[in-house]
Amino acid sequence: MEIAILIPCYNEEKTIGKVISDFRKELPEAKIYVYDNNSNDQTASVATLHGAIVRKEYRQGKGNVVRSMFFDIEADYYIMVDGDDTYPAEFVHDLLKPLKNNEADMVIGDRLSNGTYTQENKRNFHDFGNKLVRKLINTLYKSDINDIMTGYRGFNKFIVKSFPVMSTGFQIETEISIHSLDKRFLIKEIPIDYRDRPEGSVSKLNTYKDGYKVIKTIFTLFKDYKPLVFFSIWAAFFLVLGLLIGIPVIVEFFQNRYITKVPSAILAVGLVNLSILSQACGLILDTVSSNSRKQYELDLHRVKHLYK
Repeated sequence: MEIAILIPCYNEEKTIGKVISDFRKELPEAKIYVYDNNSNDQTASVATLHGAIVRKEYRQGKGNVVRSMFFDIEADYYIMVDGDDTYPAEFVHDLLKPLKNNEADMVIGDRLSNGTYTQENKRNFHDFGNKLVRKLINTLYKSDINDIMTGYRGFNKFIVKSFPVMSTGFQIETEISIHSLDKRFLIKEIPIDYRDRPEGSVSKLNTYKDGYKVIKTIFTLFKDYKPLVFFSIWAAFFLVLGLLIGIPVIVEFFQNRYITKVPSAILAVGLVNLSILSQACGLILDTVSSNSRKQYELDLHRVKHLYK
């Protein structure tokens, strides 16, 4: 049984050595991979000195790093963790257990349910952003996941080798969570402790820029995975707006057999037409999505057979 520890890194020379040593202590048999994403400090050198397998990823962004890791690395179980020393290595056994028992395809290290993230995290709006994203995804996908964006996760080979990584940046965790929900992979959450970065270590996450990308990713994937619901919402919106503007025109016509509100009539007809077009788009794209889902299921069978 082979276990791979995956550590995406960008300018983490202050913490990467400790992260590698901590995981080496917990899982001496595991292979530890550090993918250096164009760091301009000594991250790669420090990781090499601590015995990690160091590789370069020249396309900038965490999503690009994860894509290469999933392509390149063969193992039975994968643990992905950030190189900033915010996730304690001692929880790795709890993450591996459900994978080994076939109780989960993906295990999420949940920082939020025990309150340590709220206590330790000093960055403004990150707690609010986590709650907003959790609420959005759980509402749209009728799920109950606590920590959508954690960087501490475990995977089995089945999900790693069948996951089509589309995100290039920090949206990757959100994409993995949504993809796993939509494709009905087994997901389990394990509460973990979280600690803030040590002195001198700086987060690369831009609260507003990356927060916007995460929200955009949620709505893009919602459109792609559930087009009928997405376009039906827009169809209902345009229809209600069209009726609100058009009903006074209709009432005037029945009272006087003549209308004076011609601009309102044109606008109402335009909005109702938009509503019809949106509903038609939703029906057509739902058929496309359904066929894509069937093809993905067939591909999953091939992946399962290939890697069992």
